[in-house]
Amino acid sequence: MNFALTGVAGYIAPKHLQAIKETGNKLVAALDPHDSVGILDEYFPEASFFVEFERFERHLELLRRKSEEERVHYLTVCSPNFLHDSHIRLALRIGADAICEKPIVLNPWNLDALEKIEEETGKNIYTVLQLRVHPSIVELKNKVETELKKNPNKKFDITLDYITARGLWYDFSWKGAIEKSGGIATNIGIHFFDMLIWIFGEVLHSSVIENQKRSMKGELELKHANVKWYLSINYEDLPYDVKEKNKRTFRSIKIDNEKFEFSEGFTNLHTIVYRQTLNGNGFRIKDARPSIELVYKIRNCINY
Repeated sequence: MNFALTGVAGYIAPKHLQAIKETGNKLVAALDPHDSVGILDEYFPEASFFVEFERFERHLELLRRKSEEERVHYLTVCSPNFLHDSHIRLALRIGADAICEKPIVLNPWNLDALEKIEEETGKNIYTVLQLRVHPSIVELKNKVETELKKNPNKKFDITLDYITARGLWYDFSWKGAIEKSGGIATNIGIHFFDMLIWIFGEVLHSSVIENQKRSMKGELELKHANVKWYLSINYEDLPYDVKEKNKRTFRSIKIDNEKFEFSEGFTNLHTIVYRQTLNGNGFRIKDARPSIELVYKIRNCINY
Protein backbone atom coordinates (compact mmCIF):
# COMPACT_ATOMS: atom_id res chain seq x y z
CA MET A 1 0.00 0.00 0.00
CA ASN A 2 1.09 3.58 -0.68
CA PHE A 3 0.98 6.02 2.23
CA ALA A 4 1.22 9.79 2.49
CA LEU A 5 1.76 11.56 5.80
CA THR A 6 1.10 15.06 7.18
CA GLY A 7 3.15 16.41 10.08
CA VAL A 8 6.29 14.40 9.34
CA ALA A 9 8.55 16.75 11.37
CA GLY A 10 6.45 16.29 14.51
CA TYR A 11 7.07 14.34 17.70
CA ILE A 12 4.78 11.38 16.92
CA ALA A 13 5.65 10.95 13.22
CA PRO A 14 8.57 8.47 13.75
CA LYS A 15 6.19 5.95 15.34
CA HIS A 16 3.99 6.12 12.24
CA LEU A 17 6.95 5.90 9.86
CA GLN A 18 8.11 2.81 11.73
CA ALA A 19 4.63 1.28 11.60
CA ILE A 20 4.30 1.91 7.86
CA LYS A 21 7.67 0.25 7.24
CA GLU A 22 7.15 -2.68 9.63
CA THR A 23 3.81 -3.53 8.01
CA GLY A 24 5.54 -3.77 4.61
CA ASN A 25 4.12 -0.60 3.08
CA LYS A 26 5.64 2.47 1.44
CA LEU A 27 5.56 6.21 2.11
CA VAL A 28 5.37 8.08 -1.19
CA ALA A 29 4.74 11.67 0.01
CA ALA A 30 5.06 13.72 3.19
CA LEU A 31 4.11 17.24 4.29
CA ASP A 32 5.36 19.61 6.97
CA PRO A 33 5.89 23.38 6.99
CA HIS A 34 9.12 22.69 8.92
CA ASP A 35 11.91 21.09 6.93
CA SER A 36 13.79 19.32 9.74
CA VAL A 37 12.79 15.93 8.34
CA GLY A 38 16.05 14.00 8.18
CA ILE A 39 14.13 11.17 9.87
CA LEU A 40 12.88 10.28 6.38
CA ASP A 41 16.39 9.02 5.50
CA GLU A 42 15.99 6.28 8.08
CA TYR A 43 12.69 5.04 6.70
CA PHE A 44 11.68 6.35 3.26
CA PRO A 45 14.41 8.49 1.63
CA GLU A 46 12.63 8.30 -1.76
CA ALA A 47 9.42 9.89 -0.46
CA SER A 48 8.43 13.21 -2.05
CA PHE A 49 8.49 16.02 0.54
CA PHE A 50 6.46 19.25 0.58
CA VAL A 51 6.42 22.30 2.83
CA GLU A 52 3.31 23.81 1.19
CA PHE A 53 -0.06 22.14 1.70
CA GLU A 54 -1.27 23.27 -1.75
CA ARG A 55 1.60 21.53 -3.59
CA PHE A 56 1.18 18.41 -1.45
CA GLU A 57 -2.55 18.31 -2.23
CA ARG A 58 -1.90 18.74 -5.96
CA HIS A 59 0.69 15.94 -5.90
CA LEU A 60 -1.75 13.51 -4.24
CA GLU A 61 -4.44 14.48 -6.74
CA LEU A 62 -2.08 13.78 -9.64
CA LEU A 63 -1.21 10.37 -8.17
CA ARG A 64 -4.94 9.61 -7.85
CA ARG A 65 -5.34 10.10 -11.59
CA LYS A 66 -2.54 7.66 -12.41
CA SER A 67 -2.71 3.91 -11.83
CA GLU A 68 -3.97 1.93 -8.86
CA GLU A 69 -0.34 1.06 -8.10
CA GLU A 70 0.67 4.74 -7.87
CA ARG A 71 -2.26 6.32 -6.03
CA VAL A 72 -2.22 6.93 -2.27
CA HIS A 73 -4.21 4.28 -0.41
CA TYR A 74 -3.80 5.71 3.12
CA LEU A 75 -3.14 9.22 4.38
CA THR A 76 -1.66 9.29 7.88
CA VAL A 77 -2.47 12.46 9.83
CA CYS A 78 0.16 13.51 12.41
CA SER A 79 -0.34 17.26 12.07
CA PRO A 80 -1.40 19.57 14.95
CA ASN A 81 -4.81 18.75 16.41
CA PHE A 82 -6.68 21.67 14.86
CA LEU A 83 -5.64 20.54 11.34
CA HIS A 84 -6.83 16.94 11.68
CA ASP A 85 -10.32 17.60 10.32
CA SER A 86 -9.00 19.29 7.16
CA HIS A 87 -6.35 16.65 6.48
CA ILE A 88 -8.81 13.79 6.98
CA ARG A 89 -11.13 15.42 4.44
CA LEU A 90 -8.22 15.60 1.99
CA ALA A 91 -7.65 11.86 2.40
CA LEU A 92 -11.24 11.01 1.58
CA ARG A 93 -11.33 13.48 -1.36
CA ILE A 94 -8.40 11.72 -3.05
CA GLY A 95 -9.95 8.28 -2.53
CA ALA A 96 -7.74 7.25 0.39
CA ASP A 97 -8.55 5.99 3.87
CA ALA A 98 -7.31 8.14 6.77
CA ILE A 99 -5.32 7.04 9.81
CA CYS A 100 -5.39 9.90 12.29
CA GLU A 101 -3.57 10.49 15.55
CA LYS A 102 -5.64 11.37 18.62
CA PRO A 103 -7.85 13.31 18.77
CA ILE A 104 -9.60 12.89 15.42
CA VAL A 105 -11.15 16.34 15.96
CA LEU A 106 -11.47 18.85 18.80
CA ASN A 107 -15.25 19.34 18.68
CA PRO A 108 -17.74 16.43 18.80
CA TRP A 109 -20.04 17.86 16.11
CA ASN A 110 -17.24 17.58 13.54
CA LEU A 111 -17.43 13.81 13.98
CA ASP A 112 -20.98 13.83 12.57
CA ALA A 113 -19.83 15.63 9.42
CA LEU A 114 -16.90 13.23 8.96
CA GLU A 115 -19.19 10.20 9.27
CA LYS A 116 -21.36 11.64 6.48
CA ILE A 117 -18.30 12.10 4.27
CA GLU A 118 -17.35 8.47 4.96
CA GLU A 119 -20.79 7.43 3.69
CA GLU A 120 -20.52 9.65 0.61
CA THR A 121 -17.02 8.52 -0.39
CA GLY A 122 -17.07 4.90 0.78
CA LYS A 123 -13.72 5.52 2.50
CA ASN A 124 -12.89 4.97 6.16
CA ILE A 125 -11.45 7.11 8.96
CA TYR A 126 -9.32 5.26 11.50
CA THR A 127 -7.62 6.51 14.64
CA VAL A 128 -4.77 5.37 16.86
CA LEU A 129 -5.96 4.28 20.32
CA GLN A 130 -2.74 2.49 21.13
CA LEU A 131 -3.38 1.99 24.86
CA ARG A 132 -6.16 -0.42 23.86
CA VAL A 133 -3.53 -2.82 22.50
CA HIS A 134 -1.04 -2.44 25.38
CA PRO A 135 -0.66 -5.97 26.86
CA SER A 136 -1.00 -4.86 30.50
CA ILE A 137 -4.11 -2.79 29.74
CA VAL A 138 -5.72 -5.62 27.75
CA GLU A 139 -5.03 -7.87 30.74
CA LEU A 140 -6.59 -5.30 33.09
CA LYS A 141 -9.72 -5.10 30.92
CA ASN A 142 -10.06 -8.88 31.05
CA LYS A 143 -9.66 -8.90 34.84
CA VAL A 144 -12.28 -6.16 35.24
CA GLU A 145 -14.72 -8.03 32.99
CA THR A 146 -14.21 -11.22 35.02
CA GLU A 147 -14.84 -9.31 38.26
CA LEU A 148 -17.99 -7.68 36.86
CA LYS A 149 -19.41 -11.08 35.88
CA LYS A 150 -19.23 -12.02 39.56
CA ASN A 151 -20.39 -8.63 40.82
CA PRO A 152 -22.23 -6.64 38.08
CA ASN A 153 -22.84 -3.64 40.36
CA LYS A 154 -19.24 -3.18 41.48
CA LYS A 155 -17.72 0.31 41.33
CA PHE A 156 -13.93 0.52 41.29
CA ASP A 157 -12.17 3.48 42.95
CA ILE A 158 -9.51 4.90 40.63
CA THR A 159 -6.89 7.60 41.03
CA LEU A 160 -5.09 8.78 37.90
CA ASP A 161 -2.09 11.10 38.04
CA TYR A 162 -0.25 11.94 34.84
CA ILE A 163 2.53 14.51 34.99
CA THR A 164 4.75 15.04 31.97
CA ALA A 165 6.98 18.07 32.43
CA ARG A 166 7.12 20.49 29.51
CA GLY A 167 9.38 23.53 29.24
CA LEU A 168 8.47 27.11 28.42
CA TRP A 169 8.47 26.29 24.71
CA TYR A 170 5.16 24.44 25.19
CA ASP A 171 3.26 27.64 25.96
CA PHE A 172 4.52 29.30 22.78
CA SER A 173 3.82 26.37 20.46
CA TRP A 174 0.47 25.28 19.00
CA LYS A 175 0.17 22.88 21.95
CA GLY A 176 -0.09 25.82 24.34
CA ALA A 177 -2.97 27.39 22.38
CA ILE A 178 -6.20 25.82 23.63
CA GLU A 179 -8.04 26.60 20.37
CA LYS A 180 -5.40 24.60 18.46
CA SER A 181 -4.61 21.74 20.82
CA GLY A 182 -7.71 21.51 22.99
CA GLY A 183 -5.62 22.12 26.12
CA ILE A 184 -3.92 19.50 28.26
CA ALA A 185 -7.08 17.47 28.87
CA THR A 186 -7.13 16.79 25.13
CA ASN A 187 -3.45 16.90 24.31
CA ILE A 188 -2.08 14.66 27.07
CA GLY A 189 -5.20 13.31 28.79
CA ILE A 190 -7.30 11.85 26.00
CA HIS A 191 -5.26 8.60 25.88
CA PHE A 192 -6.14 7.87 29.50
CA PHE A 193 -9.75 9.00 29.34
CA ASP A 194 -10.29 6.70 26.35
CA MET A 195 -8.66 3.83 28.21
CA LEU A 196 -10.80 4.32 31.33
CA ILE A 197 -14.06 4.57 29.36
CA TRP A 198 -13.10 1.48 27.32
CA ILE A 199 -12.50 -0.58 30.48
CA PHE A 200 -14.98 0.83 33.01
CA GLY A 201 -17.88 1.96 30.87
CA GLU A 202 -19.71 5.11 29.85
CA VAL A 203 -19.40 8.48 31.57
CA LEU A 204 -22.29 9.21 33.94
CA HIS A 205 -20.98 12.37 35.60
CA SER A 206 -17.98 14.67 35.18
CA SER A 207 -16.79 17.66 37.20
CA VAL A 208 -13.74 19.91 36.84
CA ILE A 209 -12.19 20.96 40.17
CA GLU A 210 -9.12 22.83 38.93
CA ASN A 211 -8.68 24.42 35.51
CA GLN A 212 -5.27 25.97 34.89
CA LYS A 213 -3.45 26.27 31.57
CA ARG A 214 -0.73 23.83 32.68
CA SER A 215 -2.67 21.64 35.13
CA MET A 216 -6.18 20.29 35.57
CA LYS A 217 -8.00 18.23 38.17
CA GLY A 218 -11.40 16.60 38.16
CA GLU A 219 -13.66 13.70 39.02
CA LEU A 220 -15.54 11.22 36.86
CA GLU A 221 -18.24 8.72 37.53
CA LEU A 222 -18.13 5.91 35.00
CA LYS A 223 -20.57 3.02 34.85
CA HIS A 224 -18.21 0.86 36.91
CA ALA A 225 -15.75 3.32 38.44
CA ASN A 226 -15.33 6.52 40.41
CA VAL A 227 -12.25 8.36 39.12
CA LYS A 228 -10.16 11.17 40.57
CA TRP A 229 -7.77 12.51 37.96
CA TYR A 230 -4.94 15.02 37.82
CA LEU A 231 -3.02 16.17 34.72
CA SER A 232 -0.02 18.48 34.74
CA ILE A 233 2.87 19.62 32.57
CA ASN A 234 4.61 21.41 35.48
CA TYR A 235 8.03 20.10 36.48
CA GLU A 236 7.46 21.04 40.12
CA ASP A 237 4.50 18.64 40.31
CA LEU A 238 6.74 15.61 39.72
CA PRO A 239 7.38 13.43 42.81
CA TYR A 240 10.78 13.91 44.42
CA ASP A 241 12.05 10.42 43.53
CA VAL A 242 11.19 10.96 39.85
CA LYS A 243 13.20 14.20 39.81
CA GLU A 244 16.08 12.43 41.56
CA LYS A 245 16.26 9.97 38.64
CA ASN A 246 16.32 12.89 36.15
CA LYS A 247 13.02 11.77 34.66
CA ARG A 248 10.31 14.14 33.47
CA THR A 249 7.26 11.87 33.29
CA PHE A 250 5.19 10.27 36.05
CA ARG A 251 2.23 7.98 35.39
CA SER A 252 0.26 6.54 38.26
CA ILE A 253 -3.02 4.67 38.23
CA LYS A 254 -4.38 3.16 41.44
CA ILE A 255 -7.36 0.84 41.32
CA ASP A 256 -8.98 0.14 44.69
CA ASN A 257 -5.77 1.50 46.27
CA GLU A 258 -3.60 -0.94 44.32
CA LYS A 259 -1.04 0.45 41.91
CA PHE A 260 -1.53 -0.57 38.29
CA GLU A 261 1.83 -0.81 36.53
CA PHE A 262 2.09 -0.28 32.79
CA SER A 263 5.30 1.71 32.34
CA GLU A 264 6.79 -0.83 29.92
CA GLY A 265 5.50 -2.20 26.61
CA PHE A 266 5.09 1.03 24.63
CA THR A 267 7.66 0.36 21.90
CA ASN A 268 5.61 -1.10 19.04
CA LEU A 269 2.00 -0.22 19.85
CA HIS A 270 1.54 1.90 16.71
CA THR A 271 2.68 -1.03 14.57
CA ILE A 272 0.11 -3.29 16.24
CA VAL A 273 -2.62 -0.69 15.59
CA TYR A 274 -1.54 -0.43 11.93
CA ARG A 275 -1.66 -4.21 11.49
CA GLN A 276 -5.18 -4.31 12.92
CA THR A 277 -6.25 -1.39 10.74
CA LEU A 278 -4.85 -2.91 7.54
CA ASN A 279 -6.64 -6.17 8.43
CA GLY A 280 -9.96 -4.31 8.65
CA ASN A 281 -10.12 -4.12 12.45
CA GLY A 282 -9.04 -0.53 13.06
CA PHE A 283 -10.48 1.90 15.59
CA ARG A 284 -13.22 4.05 14.07
CA ILE A 285 -15.05 7.29 14.88
CA LYS A 286 -17.55 5.45 17.09
CA ASP A 287 -14.66 4.17 19.23
CA ALA A 288 -13.13 7.63 19.65
CA ARG A 289 -16.36 9.59 20.14
CA PRO A 290 -16.90 9.08 23.93
CA SER A 291 -13.47 10.44 24.92
CA ILE A 292 -13.73 13.36 22.46
CA GLU A 293 -17.12 14.31 23.90
CA LEU A 294 -15.71 14.07 27.43
CA VAL A 295 -12.60 16.22 26.88
CA TYR A 296 -14.70 18.83 25.07
CA LYS A 297 -16.84 19.16 28.20
CA ILE A 298 -13.79 19.17 30.48
CA ARG A 299 -12.13 21.86 28.35
CA ASN A 300 -15.23 24.03 28.62
CA CYS A 301 -15.81 23.17 32.31
CA ILE A 302 -19.22 21.70 31.56
CA ASN A 303 -20.07 19.72 34.71
CA TYR A 304 -22.86 17.17 34.45
